[in-house]
Amino acid sequence: MAIQWYPGHMHKARKEIEEVMPQVDLVIEVLDARIPYSSENPVISTLRGDKPCIKLLNKSDLADPETTQRWIEYLEREQGVKAMAITTLQAAQVKKIPELCRKFVPNRDKMEKDIRTMIMGIPNVGKSTIINTLAGRTIAKTGNEPAVTKVQQRINLRNGIVLSDTPGILWPKVDNDKSSYRLAITGAIKDTAMEYEDVAMFAAEYFLHAYPEAIAERYKLKELPNTDIELLEAIGRSRGALRPGGRIDLHKVSELMLHEFRSGKMGLLSLETPEMAEIEKAEVAILKAKKEAAQLAKDEAEKLKRSGKRYK
Repeated sequence: MAIQWYPGHMHKARKEIEEVMPQVDLVIEVLDARIPYSSENPVISTLRGDKPCIKLLNKSDLADPETTQRWIEYLEREQGVKAMAITTLQAAQVKKIPELCRKFVPNRDKMEKDIRTMIMGIPNVGKSTIINTLAGRTIAKTGNEPAVTKVQQRINLRNGIVLSDTPGILWPKVDNDKSSYRLAITGAIKDTAMEYEDVAMFAAEYFLHAYPEAIAERYKLKELPNTDIELLEAIGRSRGALRPGGRIDLHKVSELMLHEFRSGKMGLLSLETPEMAEIEKAEVAILKAKKEAAQLAKDEAEKLKRSGKRYK
């Protein structure tokens, strides 16, 4: 299920970013440590070009630490990229970011000029909380709902770093169906954008495969079922999510499971690995090539059709 979710303010934000980018020394991209691939905006990669980039894997306190470390190593294979796992619950981690910026752009610091950075990321990834921690005061609005920041603002941290804050921007279309679901599971996409039950079933199938022990322990299940729907039903029975007549309230149990994942109550779980990302990137590339070929064939057919009419 490929989603399209691109509010007007996000389109405006992209144009503003394109205008400001030539004056930027360094890009800071905030990712969700549980879904570094799905939360990595391909638009940002295009916009920043060859400028150095720090990728912050935020919410690392909710992610599988071993998987997060593999992601750091994977992301740093790209030229000019430094990756760092953080959680906004530990201000000391966040406050290391300026030092990392200075190491990454040493020439600017030697010139005694402010390092001009732009901080970017998808909605609800914790970007505004990071800014407020760095500034030592409330500057950026925060909230649990996606797309809280609506306008770009420039913030002087008064420590040789100037931040340009941007609204959280999703790309026009998420081509990878699996990324769509992962974004929904973590809450980056509004819960109204996709069916709760569909999202929960996708999550349940993944948890059964990747973290069976954590799921069994959390929901006190002696035996794990084989399918996503059976797992949701088992959780529903365990938690009393029932309708009249003893039927499972699928919406209620879906809501319960997603909220418990987002809060970390299910354990430290990641939704994707670098290996999964490589496979899915290849799948998306093939899908795009097929769509482009189909569109080209359609355009050629239309062109021939118009030419035929013209010479009749």
